[in-house]
Amino acid sequence: MEEFIPRIDKAARHIQASPERLFGACMDPEQFIKWLPPEGMTGVIEEFHPHEGGTFRIRLTYTVTDADYGKSGEHTDISTGRFIEIVPPERFVQTVVFQSDDPQYAGEMRQTWTFESQGDGTLVSVRSEHVPPGIRQEDHLIGMNSTLENLEKYVENKD
Repeated sequence: MEEFIPRIDKAARHIQASPERLFGACMDPEQFIKWLPPEGMTGVIEEFHPHEGGTFRIRLTYTVTDADYGKSGEHTDISTGRFIEIVPPERFVQTVVFQSDDPQYAGEMRQTWTFESQGDGTLVSVRSEHVPPGIRQEDHLIGMNSTLENLEKYVENKD
């Protein structure tokens, strides 16, 4: 019998900003939604309580409407989750569940964000564990890297 090994996807980016600035951009819902959606998506925060045990609900909508995208419905991804650890300004850990009728997107993904001071900036790393099999790894890595690029542009006022 084959042993199941949960998939882990990782992305990282060195950003010219302090860990405090970057962490703050993750914990403030008004800032968070400005940079979170990867390229080709827009977002709305429906619920956001950034404290240990706090919950969130985020709706991302694909801007390309001529394709069959969307885990939660036509052109939409809805995710809910919970903050399970928050250590300012070093890291936060959250669970993410996609609202979907498709079992390929079922399960709870665990995402860890870390902020490591390096010279004149910060290495921001994102580690996603137990990624649902319906999310193609290539697409997920593109999306994670796009989000980190958005965060960089946001905090460096390049947007």
